[in-house]
Amino acid sequence: MFEPKSRIPPAISLVASALGLSFATSSTLDYAAHLDRGLHDLHCSFVPGAAPTEAAEACRTAMYSPYAAFFRDKYWGGIPISLFALGAFTFFAGFALYLLIAGARAPRRAVGFFAAVGMTPLVASAVMGTISAVELGSFCKTCVGIYIASFLLALGVLLGALGLRGDDGGERPRGSWLVPAAFLLALGAVSLVPAAVYASSMPDHRPYLDQCGTLKKDPEAGDALSKMTGKRPVKTATFFEDPLCPTCRAFHQRLRAEGVLDRLDVQLALFPLDSECNWMLSSAMHPGACTVSKAVICGKDRAQQVLEWAYDEQDALSRAGKVGTPTLRAVIEKRWGAALLSCVDSNETKQVLNKHLHFATENGIAVSTPQVFLGKQRVCDEDTDMGLRFTLRHLAPELVP
Repeated sequence: MFEPKSRIPPAISLVASALGLSFATSSTLDYAAHLDRGLHDLHCSFVPGAAPTEAAEACRTAMYSPYAAFFRDKYWGGIPISLFALGAFTFFAGFALYLLIAGARAPRRAVGFFAAVGMTPLVASAVMGTISAVELGSFCKTCVGIYIASFLLALGVLLGALGLRGDDGGERPRGSWLVPAAFLLALGAVSLVPAAVYASSMPDHRPYLDQCGTLKKDPEAGDALSKMTGKRPVKTATFFEDPLCPTCRAFHQRLRAEGVLDRLDVQLALFPLDSECNWMLSSAMHPGACTVSKAVICGKDRAQQVLEWAYDEQDALSRAGKVGTPTLRAVIEKRWGAALLSCVDSNETKQVLNKHLHFATENGIAVSTPQVFLGKQRVCDEDTDMGLRFTLRHLAPELVP
């Protein structure tokens, strides 16, 4: 009776490890595909190998976040955390297969060691799941797949550990400490060697970081740009942003997560992709963006606060903008009051927004947001997401302590 029961826990662990290995491999391949600085589809599905879906945005949010990789200031994009998960699940699959084959002959120390280390993915998943909920506000499906695999693995190793308590008759040998020691070395190898190989094969993007042009005209008082000055500014910057642009919101959130905004003295040029005020468009890409941009301008010393409110409430503001200007104005008034709304409606604010747009045309800005300049150097669009920290380290090292 003991022999079949002794194989159930490692069988569960083996299935869980294979599941985790599948999701970790998919996530790592998605990450590695972006090392060419291009934009690619993401797998982002509970079904390994499935076609990309609309849910990929949550996976992209996770991939672009500071929590997706290690050594991001040393390597463009860093070394993805999923690569270490891939190595760990490979190890657990091998260990579970060994215990499954050995059955009751597997030493107690080997089973005990497997129970101890087999709980670590669950701990890591709990930490990453909390970050996804609290910091990112979304869950990528491949990440959730790894969380589920980690739970099943923990269940398997826990059942195996409980099985040792029923082995009072001494049917299972105690075994040598060399077995868990050997497996510990194997765990280190399968976790670190792939990371080393990955790092050594990464392309060198440094020659391309400063190849996207410079600011033709420095901001002047007459341009009436909005100001966003951090608590400890060490670098000037010029941003061209649309408060209803999802890419701008994501970029702003990445800067905030990196702690970079506090170290910048930003001149903000509002560039709404809305034909209501922007003559460079024939139709509105982001209806209502002109009105929200005026609200940011009217924030004056609170411009950053209004902009970040717009980003935090972007989905609601975008829906209101599509309904119509009166609905959008009501949302702004509810949050910021009648005085700011009166400023939004003024001819003076309309002229200031025109100056922002003229400043963009004087600098030859493409009809696309965000556009980011550190000093006079433009940050390439390709380097504002995964490679952001690496780019900052090389273009403005004072921003990355």
